[in-house]
Amino acid sequence: MTTPARHVTPDQLREQLGDPRLRVVDATVHLTFDERGAHVESGRSSYEAAHVPGAVFVDQVTELSDPDGEAPFAVVDADRFAEVLGGHGIGDGDHVVVYDSVNGIWATRLWWQLGLEGFDRVSVLDGGLAAWQAAGHDTVAGVETLPPATFTARRRPGRIASTADVEAAADDPAVLLVNALDAEQHAAGHIPGSVNVPFGDLVDEAGRLRPREELRALFAAVGALDPGRRPVTYCGGGIAATAAAFALAEVGREDVAVYDGSMNAWTADPSRPLQRQVSPS
Repeated sequence: MTTPARHVTPDQLREQLGDPRLRVVDATVHLTFDERGAHVESGRSSYEAAHVPGAVFVDQVTELSDPDGEAPFAVVDADRFAEVLGGHGIGDGDHVVVYDSVNGIWATRLWWQLGLEGFDRVSVLDGGLAAWQAAGHDTVAGVETLPPATFTARRRPGRIASTADVEAAADDPAVLLVNALDAEQHAAGHIPGSVNVPFGDLVDEAGRLRPREELRALFAAVGALDPGRRPVTYCGGGIAATAAAFALAEVGREDVAVYDGSMNAWTADPSRPLQRQVSPS
């Protein structure tokens, strides 16, 4: 069984909609910020208003985040993940195409979680729902479901990093920490030794992944393509970090780990160091 392409265009997805083994998943989550901090809202209402025909909705907030994890959005264990995916009709032999209706990082989050559990038959819809609509393809409203299926989770521990792993990596020249937050956030405080590749730089103005040669240039500039160093991506909450992991996989780095707790977990202990970039006066 061949592994499908890592990302698909709207037209390619449209051509596949009749495939009985295709499973389209809307993974939208709405994340907003104000003076009180971050606020997370399920994307279920957005899905019910408009989604790709045949798509099911997987709620990453309530179904795939562990409330007892070391930080918000912590991954659930493998058994829970298998229960949720199977309950949504996603089975071992299916081809999953995941998208979101915001900025793409929630689609890559589910792409990463599927890969973490040993499932590689997953593609991301390039540009998400906006690209689907821009291509002139129809959407439907309401809720769609599929009969339950058997999903077998086989966790790959090397694809996830804990806070203890990141602390141990501080003095390890074979590990490169890649911060996927924007440059201003990186400058305000990051894990010492990190390099910065903002997730927004990985896509074009329409939210589509940049060409491989452009991605290679971005990552090569910070040493992330050095075969002697293993990238570990992080961000604020482990979401944008998966976009960086996705882009790194696109240029051949299949060995990337995501620091799931990211800055939420790192800063939970005020004794952990932060490095700040001082602007020239």
